[in-house]
Amino acid sequence: MKLTKSLVIILAAILALGGCAMSGKKIDEGKKHPDDLTFPPPPDEPRFYYEFSIHSSADVAEDTDSDKLRRALTGESRKGEGLSKPYSVAVQRGRVYVGDTVHKSVAVFDFPGHKYFKIGEEDDENGNGKLQMPLGIDLDKQGTLYVFDGKLKQIEVYDRDGKFLRSIGDPNQFARPAGIAVDPAGTRVYAVDIGGTSSDEHKVLVFDAQSGKHLFDFGKRGTGHGEFNLPRDTVIAPDGSVYVVDGGNFRVQKFDAEGKFISTFGDIGRQPGQFSRPKEAAVDPAGNIYVVDATFGNFQIFNPEGKLLLAIGSRSNSDGPAKFSLPAGIAVDEDGRVYVTDQYFRKVDVFRPAALAEEDGFLGTKALGKNALGTKTPPESSEPSKSEPSK
Repeated sequence: MKLTKSLVIILAAILALGGCAMSGKKIDEGKKHPDDLTFPPPPDEPRFYYEFSIHSSADVAEDTDSDKLRRALTGESRKGEGLSKPYSVAVQRGRVYVGDTVHKSVAVFDFPGHKYFKIGEEDDENGNGKLQMPLGIDLDKQGTLYVFDGKLKQIEVYDRDGKFLRSIGDPNQFARPAGIAVDPAGTRVYAVDIGGTSSDEHKVLVFDAQSGKHLFDFGKRGTGHGEFNLPRDTVIAPDGSVYVVDGGNFRVQKFDAEGKFISTFGDIGRQPGQFSRPKEAAVDPAGNIYVVDATFGNFQIFNPEGKLLLAIGSRSNSDGPAKFSLPAGIAVDEDGRVYVTDQYFRKVDVFRPAALAEEDGFLGTKALGKNALGTKTPPESSEPSKSEPSK
């Protein structure tokens, strides 16, 4: 009888703690948005809040009541497959795709579906689709995944659930693959070639996303407008403009869809708005540009004209919210949430714009159930409501 009562008490306690299912979720009962998780900090008006971190499959898989009871009885901790060296990230409708160069695959954290799986881990029945070093990744509007592989020196294309579709590009066309961008319609792919110290082939190659036809290139090694020195990444803005992170020139250059130079911003330095080791970039629905800097351990947000709006994060030797050691990839979803990978801390930090209520969006409580990022199954017919991102 004592054992039965104990089990009932334990189970009741576990059920009461159901909202803590996500190991990375920051919960503070006394203060909804602690000052150190608000950006910028008070007394300035908040623009973003740190929400949670993704470390492993345990952060997305459904945690059942029986799982909780078993752990309570055995003392075991919740386990999952962790990230090893996350580099790039792409997000669509609550699915977070993370390129892991050590695991040689793209990890998929499907929050609305409460499931985790990997893409490119194995060949398909025709011996295609196995990844070696996934670097740049991006998604078109249909959810098709494009992966620029550093060892294969090709762009591998998959459907949203991981079925291999086709390859784009010839290995002989690329020296050092890096970032990639695909337009929303899935018609063009922009692939960045870093080149190297002994090469002048520092450029962006453009392909037809469906046929794989090589359309044109733009850029060469140099310091002038439209020239690159070790370019790292590219991203397409809502208006069709193409931004390229020009790493060795410590700047971001803006082009039209045909590769014609428009403008540039940034230079080398340690002041806000400058760069030291810029890596990847992202763009939000309002057209603002987000740039990760590995040396600063942060990401900076610029408006379409290149004016600095905000910097978030700091370099650190120990993991924590908005603390980075080797940040690399960045993505912004449809709702304005920001996702940043860190290779050393093996995580993805997620930030919510202050203009977006906690219950809204594809990762909001309305979409995922009672507890944000918890175990409730989302309503099948509901479409998460959205708010305009901060500008």
